[in-house]
Amino acid sequence: MKGFVKKRILKVTKEALEQEDTIALEKRLRILVNGKEVLKLFCSPLMIRELVVGFFMTEGIIEGSWCAERMEISYGEEVVVDVPAEGSVNLEGATITSGCVGGITFNRQKNNRVAHPGEIRVTPDELRALFNRFQKASSLYNLTGCIHSAAVSDGKNLIVLAEDIGRHNAVDKAIGYCFLENIPLDDKIMLVSGRLSSEMTSKCIRWSIPIVVSRTAPTALSVEMAEKNGVTLIGFMRGVRFNIYTHPERVKI
Repeated sequence: MKGFVKKRILKVTKEALEQEDTIALEKRLRILVNGKEVLKLFCSPLMIRELVVGFFMTEGIIEGSWCAERMEISYGEEVVVDVPAEGSVNLEGATITSGCVGGITFNRQKNNRVAHPGEIRVTPDELRALFNRFQKASSLYNLTGCIHSAAVSDGKNLIVLAEDIGRHNAVDKAIGYCFLENIPLDDKIMLVSGRLSSEMTSKCIRWSIPIVVSRTAPTALSVEMAEKNGVTLIGFMRGVRFNIYTHPERVKI
């Protein structure tokens, strides 16, 4: 399924002209476990398996065993996913996030693996070049102008890039891809297009991602969490400038 549709619109400048425009698709995703509905959210209908895996793993939705490979996905007016599992579903502590499309996160205690200064270090020029490639590769955003992007990088290359109407979903898709491909995250960089709220930063802390970079700003709580958990938090990555809010030792200035 494509992540967009074409539609004739009326574009008004000094005069009105009818032309074709590209508009991002938004679908309701219904997630079932063993045939029983447990969650609904809205998303771009791309990388659905990665989205569910990243979301379930990060938020600890199922306590016990479940199989991503046997996940059934059907596409129509809505997207329906049925996850086979032997464990129990835990939806305690669900809250609506600060995302604009009704994201969900779970405020339960996790055994976060605190990120420590590791081998990954980058220069300012490497960060700028990497983020520039990230923005150019965000094809659905470039087509529609209303999509968030997230990517995982080893400091040189983009390992995966995910796009979604929801910034939380985009991060979950990127993380889910790495799980499915057995790619470790504790020596990687997360690149995101949206603001760095506490929910976004907590997803990266959960998997010990040492560097998180955004083109926009972090919240005060996000900075506090990154400082406490050893994450290098970088915002306002635009052109030649960027701000390092926490743990600057990973940037070789």
